[in-house]
Amino acid sequence: MITSKQRAFLRSLANDIDTILMVGKSGIGSDIIKQANDALTAREIIKAKVLETAPVSAKEAAESVAEQTNSEVVQVIGSKFVLYRRNTKEPKITLPKAPKK
Repeated sequence: MITSKQRAFLRSLANDIDTILMVGKSGIGSDIIKQANDALTAREIIKAKVLETAPVSAKEAAESVAEQTNSEVVQVIGSKFVLYRRNTKEPKITLPKAPKK
């Protein structure tokens, strides 16, 4: 789980990245999951857009793709969503430390 501080940090990073994943009228198929998986491995953070023709909402798409790629939903705004998954082999993003309890 990521903290709200880490989520805010990831949201700020997401502002500058391009949308690389599009969910269209065919919904979320294995091709979308493969694209998301490859992109998350390469970049750790991705932005996706759900087109008007898609059979799912942005929130549903974000949760479904996150679940199938073992990633975290950073945010959902309108038709766009941002996902994050730490690359354990070679992390590219250093998250702010979570406060100790």
